[in-house]
Amino acid sequence: MIYFDHSATTPVHPDVLDLMNSIQKGVYGNPSSIHKLGRKAKSVVENARKQVAKSIGAAPNQIIFTSGGTEANNQVFWSRINQDKKHVISDTIEHPAVLNALSQIAIFGIDHDLVTVNEKGCVSITDLESAITENTGLISIMLANNEVGTMQPLKEITELAHEKNILVHTDAVQCLGKMPIDVNNLGVDFLSLSAHKFYGPKGIGILYFKNKESLSALMIGGGQESGLRAGTENIGSIAGMGLAAELATDELGNHITELKSFESSFKSELLSFSPNAIFNGDPENKLPGLVSVSFPGYRSDILLAKLDRVGMAVSSGSACGAGEVKPSGVLSAMGVDDKTNISTLRFSFGASNTSEQVDLLLSELKTILTD
Repeated sequence: MIYFDHSATTPVHPDVLDLMNSIQKGVYGNPSSIHKLGRKAKSVVENARKQVAKSIGAAPNQIIFTSGGTEANNQVFWSRINQDKKHVISDTIEHPAVLNALSQIAIFGIDHDLVTVNEKGCVSITDLESAITENTGLISIMLANNEVGTMQPLKEITELAHEKNILVHTDAVQCLGKMPIDVNNLGVDFLSLSAHKFYGPKGIGILYFKNKESLSALMIGGGQESGLRAGTENIGSIAGMGLAAELATDELGNHITELKSFESSFKSELLSFSPNAIFNGDPENKLPGLVSVSFPGYRSDILLAKLDRVGMAVSSGSACGAGEVKPSGVLSAMGVDDKTNISTLRFSFGASNTSEQVDLLLSELKTILTD
């Protein structure tokens, strides 16, 4: 199987696998224990914390480990219950870990407004400013969209918010390893990451926070993670995430160049035999290597199945289930009509790909689309 679905998850880097195996075999102490084995485990955790912090320009004491981006997002929103200002602003193309969490906390008096996006999937600073009330305490805008790759003007959003004493959270799960991330440059108060998006293991992520006072524990129990996330630490996965973050940062420039090359050749060749193909999102201000493309007249589930049969793994741009294709909420929010919406595939290239594999993908698409 040739894999073109790196925005869904990435294969674990071989060096990360080796490290995790060695940790699982030899570092089995509880990091909260004061004996030698416990101290060794604690050292592994803290080293990984430093690695992740460095990858985003943070201090180690501003990082807590979570089970992934979903938990990190949830912790930020549930923390609003204990804050004075109970209004949150987000947008219509956020991940369900944001949108569904905001819906759930409404019963605790946390209300929210969702600003719309333009046809490229970008929010408007003017619309955000118009949505602000005296009770707004948080703005949550993803750094880059998971379906179309559009980057948001997060630095400008943060500057606007801080002028009005409003905190800013960003779901940056798609971004590490595909763009530079510096929390100080962005100015955000919270940032969520998930290791399996940058060649680390599944089930581990982080939440960056600028000030501890703005955050409450979601997992209640012992005093792990500075009292902000109870539970015995997943040492092997934490170590794996630390190394994955370091590798992603060290290889960032070369990886971006490679992804852009894959994307450029894919787009130009695709249009040569499928001139009606429609690329979704912002063609310039986007993550490299993530291509959302609609094929008018072809259902996405059928295209996906045909590619799967020839050993090509891609993603549908819409949610498929029980034989029914449903339009993508992200594309609908961008103004894409339903017929075009359900003809959309997402191709996301990554470190496991080669130019030869991209050529094979194009060859199979040409056969399918011109048959």
